[in-house]
Amino acid sequence: MRLALFTDTFFPQTNGVAHTLYRLTKHLHRRGIEHLLFTPKSAPEDSYAAPIRPIASIPFLLYPECRLALPSMLSIRNQLNAFQPDLLHMATPFNIGLCGLRLAHRYNLPHVTSYHTHFDRYLEYYRLKRMVPLYWKYMKWFHQSCDATLAPSLETINSLRLQGFSRLKLWSRGIDCQLYTPEKRSEDVRERYGITAPLLLLYVGRIAPEKDIATLALAMQKLPESMQAQIHWLIVGDGPLLPELRTQAPRNVTFTGYKYGEELAQLYASADLFVFPSSTETFGNVVLEAMASGLPVIAADAGGVRDLVLPGRTGIMVEPRQSEALVREICIWANQPKQLAAMGLEARRQALGRSWESVFDGLINDYEEITEARRTKKRAEIFTA
Repeated sequence: MRLALFTDTFFPQTNGVAHTLYRLTKHLHRRGIEHLLFTPKSAPEDSYAAPIRPIASIPFLLYPECRLALPSMLSIRNQLNAFQPDLLHMATPFNIGLCGLRLAHRYNLPHVTSYHTHFDRYLEYYRLKRMVPLYWKYMKWFHQSCDATLAPSLETINSLRLQGFSRLKLWSRGIDCQLYTPEKRSEDVRERYGITAPLLLLYVGRIAPEKDIATLALAMQKLPESMQAQIHWLIVGDGPLLPELRTQAPRNVTFTGYKYGEELAQLYASADLFVFPSSTETFGNVVLEAMASGLPVIAADAGGVRDLVLPGRTGIMVEPRQSEALVREICIWANQPKQLAAMGLEARRQALGRSWESVFDGLINDYEEITEARRTKKRAEIFTA
């Protein structure tokens, strides 16, 4: 099978979609599946492997860390004609994804799309709620012709079904349990950041409005004085709200910026509790990373995180956007180290059942079934013509 992927975000950008697709290309290579991937250029040309075709781009105004592609349809069409793909996969609905969709229509090729982000929920945070009906109109048009829409969680599938989407398939996410493991817990982390409090709370992710950072900021401020000395916060990430969050944060908060690989894995393993207030996730990759690292999770009871956290077993779910609820649960569990440790062990056990290999092999099976179904349909049309 020959596969062409179209995405408006890719490694080295820091987000769940980019990292998932990067892992997918590595898996396709291991399985001997020929593929091309078209993506906006965000790094020097020589940093891209041969199957990756970087497209000229400019920073996106609202989110400079994201790129807005300036694709040449003629160039992409010529590359696609030379490659002769069996199936196209559009991972994003923006410029690059739109090019892929147009080419799928032009050549009547099997094609799938994946739904990664609840942009309708993001719009509210940027005071653009009036655009939600227009957003859904466009998304329904974008997905209506595809052979399947791939969604990362049951919550996302249910949300899309309510909007009238069909041909929905689950494409979940995996975790590298050798990279993220409790065995990497180290006192070096506390020494490095000067942490003396007995309980270390961790947040990993973008510092942006749609991650409900305002809720996290209020929770850090509202912790009772008696708890402040017992707790230290480690905030791993970057984004447009970082300067504001720094000014609002109490003294027991350390900001590290983005961290990757072994260093990030060590930070996860060295914390005691993962706190994730975002209510807009379609999956929640960082939640699964925390669980694999043996951390119990306090998370907003919304979005794809519901597929991961088992209340009372691997973590606690709280009402979204309620800082008081976060504070209440932190105060309760900060004084129950044995129960926290037990939830962390169960979180690790649950994560062990989610390998990237099985997730990607399942996706490849879906690709093959869709391609074969199209071939069968064409043969049937020939014989009945």
